[in-house]
Amino acid sequence: MPSQEVGKNPVVEKLRDWDSQAVAEVIDFRGETTVVVPPEHLLGACEFLVRNRDLAFTYLSDITPVDRFPLEPRFEVNYHLLSLDRRERLRLRVRLAGAEPIVRSVTSVWPTANWHEREAFDLFGIRFEGHPDLTRILMPDEWEGYPLRKDYPVEGYR
Repeated sequence: MPSQEVGKNPVVEKLRDWDSQAVAEVIDFRGETTVVVPPEHLLGACEFLVRNRDLAFTYLSDITPVDRFPLEPRFEVNYHLLSLDRRERLRLRVRLAGAEPIVRSVTSVWPTANWHEREAFDLFGIRFEGHPDLTRILMPDEWEGYPLRKDYPVEGYR
């Protein structure tokens, strides 16, 4: 897809037309578009992007959390979407406070989000409301803390 002026991307415009509150910011960097979505609008925006026939972002390839410690909001959760029909990529990003990083689960939209969300919970401590089984997936059940947080001790808790 050719590079377009920020804010003139047709996907972003359709998302804004659907709900202007769902787009907090648009970042266009090196031909990749990232739409920053307020956490309370994430689930609705995801449902819209999947169900709108003109968009059809039916494939969730990854969920990538980022710890921006010591900045606030501390966490970002990036959702990497793909429209197979249109061969187009889109990244959704939500920003979460460090005190209580909680966002709605998107497993009802993309079942593959199940393991991605469990991994983000296990390694970063980000909670996904409505997740069917938010338990550790990589670390042992008795593990203390979240090892990919920037303030996690290098040698673990003692």
